[in-house]
Amino acid sequence: MTATTTLAIDFGTSNSAMAVIENGQLRRLPAEPGSQTLPTAVFFPADKGAMRIGAAAGTALIEGEEGRYMRALKSVLGDPLLHESRLIGGKRRSIAEVITAFLATLRSRAEAATGQPLRRALSGRPVHFHTRDAEKDAQAEADLRACYLAAGFDEVAFLFEPEAAALASHSLSQPGATGLIVDIGGGTSDFSVFRVESGQLRILASHGIRLGGTDFDRAISLDQVMPELGRGGTLRREFGSELLPVPAAIYADLATWARIPLLYSPETRRKVDAMLRLATDRRALERLATVLRDELGHDIAFAVERGKIAANAGAADAAIALGVIETGLQVPLSPTEMAAALARFHDDLHGAAAETLTLAGIAAEQIGSIILVGGSSLMQLVPETMRALCPGAAVHMSEAFTAVVDGLALATAEGR
Repeated sequence: MTATTTLAIDFGTSNSAMAVIENGQLRRLPAEPGSQTLPTAVFFPADKGAMRIGAAAGTALIEGEEGRYMRALKSVLGDPLLHESRLIGGKRRSIAEVITAFLATLRSRAEAATGQPLRRALSGRPVHFHTRDAEKDAQAEADLRACYLAAGFDEVAFLFEPEAAALASHSLSQPGATGLIVDIGGGTSDFSVFRVESGQLRILASHGIRLGGTDFDRAISLDQVMPELGRGGTLRREFGSELLPVPAAIYADLATWARIPLLYSPETRRKVDAMLRLATDRRALERLATVLRDELGHDIAFAVERGKIAANAGAADAAIALGVIETGLQVPLSPTEMAAALARFHDDLHGAAAETLTLAGIAAEQIGSIILVGGSSLMQLVPETMRALCPGAAVHMSEAFTAVVDGLALATAEGR
């Protein structure tokens, strides 16, 4: 390596990874001890101790340590919420500052692994941070660039994540065939149509939408878990006999990874206490009050994620375990129930992939291979939807969690 080595970073909604080209060979760097990837998560201890990231952040949450856990930070890029200051770990911080601290830690770990300063980065980015909103999309990249620069990088360039994945994974397709990369991450779904001509990868078109694994979790949580906390219930009026619906907004936030910490405020707790006095199903609202009082939102989100994985594997007894709220409480989640919760996303995924083919000027029957990338591409919904679009294509699973960072590193070797 040289002083001009570029660090490839896949800063993902759910997971992150780093790699470099060393002596002409791709080298994934240890993101944390014993792992080439780490959860894109942070934990700020209540006692103002040092920020923890990755698995250490999750461990602190699971072990019940007092503090603030945050995940899905990337989803806030381009949103004014990114720059709002709030009390986190005993200090007022913005999410932009949290992302900067996360990236600075990755850079420090990469420098320790390579033994040299790293001031240039090639970062992956979704084709669209925000679907069909060019202004917000541009703002999101500008926000991320600012975070990289604040984290100590002097230069940062960006490459679409599915195009990076194509660089790393195109060998899975037949030589000369036209292929489709389907990259389903935590926050976005991205697609690239590619072809290898004379040994060179050619990207014919790329497209993406703001839809990912966190949306899958959110749908399951809203459908299966939140009714146990009062969603869909009713409240008595202070005067009169007419019933009112329980406000839905709090449940939408509680089912959304990035918004969970925003609920832990005295104002929200007071609102729930007021609803509790008027609830027709008091037990359900008591559970909600417990979640807010004990800050159990992320415990629920992890439980939903675990239940989703079990149901996706076909476990007939899969369930979402909520014993942290109430002893013995759990919500069954059969593969059929999960498929019903996720069916709403079929048309969006199908439509986005079909639009990518249209942009490339390629008919569905011309696609010889579909290469799946990203942790959320492991969901049965994804290959089923892609097979329905391109029934003649062979479906391959790439390195789900490292294809993008591998491709980014390969791109640095090409001078990108």
